[in-house]
Amino acid sequence: MAGPEFATGGALNFLIDLPVRGFFAAFRLLPYRAGLDLAGWIAAHVLAPLFGVNRRIRINLKMVRPDMPDGEIRRLCHAVSANSARLMLESFNTREFVRHAARAGFSGPGKERLLLALAEGQPVVLVSGHFGNYQVLRVLLARLGHKTAAIYRPMNNAYTNRRYIDNMDQIATPNHPRGMTGTKALLTHLKKGGAIALLNDQAAFEGEKLQFMGKPALTMTSAAEFALKHRALLVPYYGIRRANGADFDVVVEEPVPHSDSGTMTQALNDSLEAMVWQYPGQWFWIHRRWKWI
Repeated sequence: MAGPEFATGGALNFLIDLPVRGFFAAFRLLPYRAGLDLAGWIAAHVLAPLFGVNRRIRINLKMVRPDMPDGEIRRLCHAVSANSARLMLESFNTREFVRHAARAGFSGPGKERLLLALAEGQPVVLVSGHFGNYQVLRVLLARLGHKTAAIYRPMNNAYTNRRYIDNMDQIATPNHPRGMTGTKALLTHLKKGGAIALLNDQAAFEGEKLQFMGKPALTMTSAAEFALKHRALLVPYYGIRRANGADFDVVVEEPVPHSDSGTMTQALNDSLEAMVWQYPGQWFWIHRRWKWI
């Protein structure tokens, strides 16, 4: 649970939280898939154009694929916003999300190596990006008896934050707030032979300049550093959303060979890049991934 240093309460934040609570409650009145579809449509056709999201997506796509036809860019603008809305709704309708995630397909060249490591108590650093739904693997592993620790960014509103944490705990545990205390708890879990899950696809001012989609991108190397320090497997994974918008397939890649943190992190970037181009509408193109370069 986030402490007062992360989230604030008070009457104003309580009032601000009311429409947020009502918004998610309204969607829970709908059949699950219908709610996801409606949220995706509203995000793609109303919110994204209204708040300049499409412009951000278009800028990023033109940067890395200047020859991409306008029709494909428009399609991806809709797909990216719809996936983002579904992901948000899944984070607050956890009972149905977990039910769908628990029946996800589970495959990939690294699956058996991952399960063997977990069974033997070898530390594992799982790495994904803001792609599809990155929580699905944690649900599958929890069903197999393996806890996967993760870091979250606390919300500023204490009332929304409390509900957010409760929902995350219904998906998988343990969850730790971003910061020194949370990182320490995460590494304690890793040292004991557990698995941790990290996302590594946002621009980081203190990151290393590596390649992503043919462009230099500042990238944190901490996942690789954790793996090297604790002799852990470094495993890329992806929760791919199926065409019906509600179900998933999890793909686990081969562990990244240990070398140095920069080389290993570049391998993570290359893995994510390949997956994004297979399913470009499922990555969060809204990020300013190439800033500070």
